[in-house]
Amino acid sequence: MTVVGRRSFASIDWISRAVGEHLGFSPWTTITQQRINDFAEATGDHQWIHVDPDRAAASPFGSTIAHGYLTLSLVSTFIEQVVDFGESTTRINYGAERTRFPAPVPVGSRLRGGVEITALDPTTQGHRLQVRVTVEIEGQDKPACVTDMVILLLP
Repeated sequence: MTVVGRRSFASIDWISRAVGEHLGFSPWTTITQQRINDFAEATGDHQWIHVDPDRAAASPFGSTIAHGYLTLSLVSTFIEQVVDFGESTTRINYGAERTRFPAPVPVGSRLRGGVEITALDPTTQGHRLQVRVTVEIEGQDKPACVTDMVILLLP
């Protein structure tokens, strides 16, 4: 599937009909050394494999690699680029049921997120939406990240 664009949902009922569907892909985004450095600065994670290009060149990866949590932090943006929930619903990031990082993300890689709605359950406050996001690395077989995000949809 190579669909890129936004899928719009006017109501919870429409979202419920999409459970089990792959909704499409976000646009590609390039992981630059500046973005990696900015993430290291924001989080305090200055491990050399991320921020020292000279030392990382001699590593098994051949270059610096993005932090796993940098990759994970892009998931919310990827969801927003693929899904339009409309203005009638407040969305709260509630967490992740499962997150894995099967492949490293070398500097210069291009990533995109594939989005699938896997569950929608009513709660006392609204609805609990589970969205699986698979972060692909252009030209690679293994994904950079696979995560099942939990989003609370509040009226």
